Amino acid sequence: MSSKIENIRKQLLSDNWYVLNKYTFELKRKNGGTIEQVREVYDRGNGATILLYNRAKGTVVLTNQFRMPTYVNGNATGMLLEACAGLLDDDQPEQCARREAVEETGFQVSKVQKIFEAYMSPGGVTEILHFFIAEYQDDERQTCGGGIEDEDIEVVELPFGEAIAMIADGRLKDGKTIMLLQYLQIHRVME
Repeated sequence: MSSKIENIRKQLLSDNWYVLNKYTFELKRKNGGTIEQVREVYDRGNGATILLYNRAKGTVVLTNQFRMPTYVNGNATGMLLEACAGLLDDDQPEQCARREAVEETGFQVSKVQKIFEAYMSPGGVTEILHFFIAEYQDDERQTCGGGIEDEDIEVVELPFGEAIAMIADGRLKDGKTIMLLQYLQIHRVME
């Protein structure tokens, strides 16, 4: 398949936290013509997320932490309940998922399963997120979790059914977590 874009021009707008570039390009249209478009693209690197579940207890482990973008967009407390996740940095996706599970929840799980990967906000962010699930046992908890350095994370263990109900009533609004919980539900992992 040939490229649909040509004459790409890139301008660095910011590299303060991650990298924000402005791209100007010509997009080939279905009718054979072209149209110039301008897009800002935020590159924060790729990441991994993992949902810990315990089939026997019927529970999942989530994290609760402050997320400034949600605060700015109407979340009065800025706190967001979510599956643990992080940027790959120099790790492979599974290594990252395992690292984040230990850092954020304290659980060092033995078996990890990759279920899929997805672009989470393809209109403006380059990130591909790798999705994992892992069954945890109480004796796999190595630390109390809570994150590292500047993180202040609360570890939350709750019944799977309650987590699913929290999607419907709006208490759970994190996209990656919703996708992971619905994966468990669709594939009947918790039965």
